Amino acid sequence: MSEPVATGADYTGLHREIVALLEAARSAAARSVNALMTATYWEIGRRIVECEQGGQERASYGQALIERLSADLSARFGRGFSRQNLWQMRLFYSAWPSERVLQAAAAPSASMRIAQTPSGESARKLQTASGAFPALPALAQAFPLPWSAYVRLLSVKSEPARAFYETEALRNGWSVRQLDRQIASQFYERTALSSNKSAMLAKGGLAEPADALTPEQAIKDPFVLEFLALKDEYSETDLEESLIQHLADFLLELGDDFAFVGRQRRLRIDDTWFRVDLLFFHRRLKCLVVIDLKVGKFGYADAGQMHLYLNYAREHWMKPGENPPVGLILCAEKGAAEAHYALEGLPNKVLAAEYQTVLPNEALLVRELENTRRALESRAAMGSRTSSDGESDDR
Repeated sequence: MSEPVATGADYTGLHREIVALLEAARSAAARSVNALMTATYWEIGRRIVECEQGGQERASYGQALIERLSADLSARFGRGFSRQNLWQMRLFYSAWPSERVLQAAAAPSASMRIAQTPSGESARKLQTASGAFPALPALAQAFPLPWSAYVRLLSVKSEPARAFYETEALRNGWSVRQLDRQIASQFYERTALSSNKSAMLAKGGLAEPADALTPEQAIKDPFVLEFLALKDEYSETDLEESLIQHLADFLLELGDDFAFVGRQRRLRIDDTWFRVDLLFFHRRLKCLVVIDLKVGKFGYADAGQMHLYLNYAREHWMKPGENPPVGLILCAEKGAAEAHYALEGLPNKVLAAEYQTVLPNEALLVRELENTRRALESRAAMGSRTSSDGESDDR
């Protein structure tokens, strides 16, 4: 006798409840990690500032202190402790001073964390007689926004504007994307000039479809991945992942001139993260080769982005004695496949010509990508049919 099976309505309800439970758990996990990370970075900033101010003779050593800390922390904990990041932690502490943070940590609700004044008995109770600060879990209560939001807020130079955006982000539950959109659109200035401020604030609380952030995206925040030292795989589809891997293998098969440096190499400019699909070093040309893969059509913005990558690579990745890096944009969409070398800024025409003759033929690369794409799509289609046939047999 077969076991009874849940009815369609019963299963749909169960499925919906479990999905909601898992999404809520992931969101809570992301918020918890973000709060602890933010509290940790604030504490690092506090200790850097206090060390600099430990004596008048120490104050001038701030730059050297950051340099040494960056090298030592990076050697032990990996990425996330660059000079830029440590300076940002220092600025974070300065913008959110101890009195305000302790008051926020002592406040019973998120709505009070911004509204209360940076003083009071409740804040002082969080410190011991020796002046020690509370443990990170208690301190994390002062930081209800994700670290990415505080990084974005640091770019707002006006203190009243920064406080306004922080308050509105808390009040309306803005995602980082929504916060970024509001800052970029000068929502604070527009609200201040508006004759109907209530309507402006109500409109500002409304989210747009692009503002939504899934728990997976929150957990994959580059800052979180750095903090937890997790492997950062950013490919959005299996097809793109396979194309990137295949292209890396294919270039290495062309000869020993290409030395593989990395894939999905991340770089940060101001408050924005970018990813370079592939990074090689060409031994004969003595230069880095930056490769960006576009699954869609080639557009003028792709060339601009490549120039941004090359300028960054020239300043931060190029070693003494190397030639300037060269960029290669590959577009793999059927009927719109293009390859483009970004040769601007090379030292002379002779070297530019050498790049064109030594690097792989563009048509060869495009043809290889197209063949790989067709094979992958065919394999995926075959797997889908096999799975479907299996389910039919089971029924």
